[in-house]
Amino acid sequence: MTDGLDRLAFDNRFTRSLPADPDTRNVRRQVSGAIYSRVTPATVVRPELVAVAREVLELLGLDPEAADQPAFVETFAGNRLLPGMDAHATCYGGHQFGNWAGQLGDGRAINLGEVRCPDGELRMLQLKGAGPTPYSRTADGLAVLRSSVREFLCSEAMHHLGVPTTRALSLTLTGEQVLRDMLYDGNAALEPGAVVCRVAPSFLRFGHFEILAARGEKALLRRLLDFAIDAHFPDIAAAHPAGGPAAYASLFETVAERTASLVAEWMRVGFVHGVMNTDNMSLLGLTIDYGPYGWLEDYDPDWTPNTTDAEGRRYRFGNQPAVAHWNLLQLANAIYPAVGDAAPLEAALRAFPDRYRAHWETRMAAKLGLERFEPATDVALTDGLHTMLRSTETDVTIFFRALAGIDAATQPEVALAALQDAWYRPKELVGSVLDGVRGWLAEYQRRLAADGLPDAERRARMNAANPKYVLRNYLAQLAIDAAGQGDYGMIHELLETLRSPYDEQPARAAWAARRPDWARSRVGCSMLSCSS
Repeated sequence: MTDGLDRLAFDNRFTRSLPADPDTRNVRRQVSGAIYSRVTPATVVRPELVAVAREVLELLGLDPEAADQPAFVETFAGNRLLPGMDAHATCYGGHQFGNWAGQLGDGRAINLGEVRCPDGELRMLQLKGAGPTPYSRTADGLAVLRSSVREFLCSEAMHHLGVPTTRALSLTLTGEQVLRDMLYDGNAALEPGAVVCRVAPSFLRFGHFEILAARGEKALLRRLLDFAIDAHFPDIAAAHPAGGPAAYASLFETVAERTASLVAEWMRVGFVHGVMNTDNMSLLGLTIDYGPYGWLEDYDPDWTPNTTDAEGRRYRFGNQPAVAHWNLLQLANAIYPAVGDAAPLEAALRAFPDRYRAHWETRMAAKLGLERFEPATDVALTDGLHTMLRSTETDVTIFFRALAGIDAATQPEVALAALQDAWYRPKELVGSVLDGVRGWLAEYQRRLAADGLPDAERRARMNAANPKYVLRNYLAQLAIDAAGQGDYGMIHELLETLRSPYDEQPARAAWAARRPDWARSRVGCSMLSCSS
């Protein structure tokens, strides 16, 4: 009887196609003239499987029983390399909080290799928290349970919400303790170590191109661009069989479009990435690197979940489209030496705000149950909505979900009652605040009447765009607290709930409730650091 992992057929296109670091020492250093360094994951003392995503098992062609075998946990904790794996860490740079940071690289991520999946596609398996690499700088390359739980759950939650994302196969404890200063306040403590196996078609980031441009490695920059197009953008490869500058310009335009769509999806579900550095931006338009992220509880465009960003709030919810635009400018600067003409890059950058706005308007129309977004009326309608949401503390997830129960004929007091659960402080709904809510609801009902969509169709449209369940910050923290005591039940329960975020799930309705008061300012429920 086999362990089932023999089904994983590795076809390591990335390492086969691109130059490796000739220095095989796993010591922290600057790496030039190479895209990656081969490195072996660290061995851990007592790996224990905490959770596995069955959909990702299926994606890879593995039976559910494979996760029950000892070989599975040994492999995805980093203790065992399967035949065909080619473990490596990649070199990239990036702008962090708007400043060039130089070489960064996979400091605690080790790619195991690319698997040929049943759908014919290649997907990279990557361990996060599997030990040091040449890019670890002063860090240990490890990760802790709290951040790993958040990454595992959010990767899968975002997928089921319909947001482009990297996936998570497994969450494993290492049986070791890791020293971390969670708030960077000098109070370091030992925490349980953990490893997440992430899965994606590619983990290529804007920063992979930035480091090559910064070092003047033009030939290697062109080589990486050619690889990216051939491997991940077949339409561009077919349209530009000779490759070269025209293909690179087309690649940038496509990346800009995917980025616009991705950020519009974040805004649709109320997700705040928290650390939109250029090294955390995916070339494929995926959500990548779940660090100090968070979901809006009350509607506050100025909220950031990242303690490091608390003063400048660069990565606040409402600024995400602008940051994406700025990051694309850095990518354009990086690939300009290969394109040799600024005009097509500048054209794509100029088009980005309109591209984003079109995506946002489409999603906002769906959230409001409109057949289409009509700027003549709906710009004012949505501006008024955002003003109203800020007039009193309003849970945006509950608000939009409840809004589907209101139609053009709903009486004003009934409409207000339908939204009652969305307000954190119902007693504030008096005077001008109440007048503002009533006024906006009246405008919304007039808009619904003018649109004329049948109520059933409108509600279905809204309930497909407005989730009932998201990975609320306090729920993730409760799961982390329980896991720290050896109880993984809430992780499994949350994973099951988040598989169907648009369904009512009456037995789990309590998990769609407003954030409790105790979570308002608790660390892990309100803001987080990059420490993991």
